[in-house]
Amino acid sequence: MNTIKKYLGIVWIFVAVAAIFFLVQSAIHNIKPNGTLDINKPMPWVIIIIIFIPIAVGLALFGWYAFKGEYDKSES
Repeated sequence: MNTIKKYLGIVWIFVAVAAIFFLVQSAIHNIKPNGTLDINKPMPWVIIIIIFIPIAVGLALFGWYAFKGEYDKSES
């Protein structure tokens, strides 16, 4: 079980990095100077990115600690 936790830790780190990458990529792709929809304006994207980055960093930290074995059951 501890081995599965370590492998899933690596998965969580990659998921966090990929989520930030795709979020920023989507923002760059969807922001248009002459757009009239809310998705085309930069302010909602900035708010979403500012809120989501700490969540993704927390997910990456969770993955790092899982990879390092911090969540292994101790035999005490």
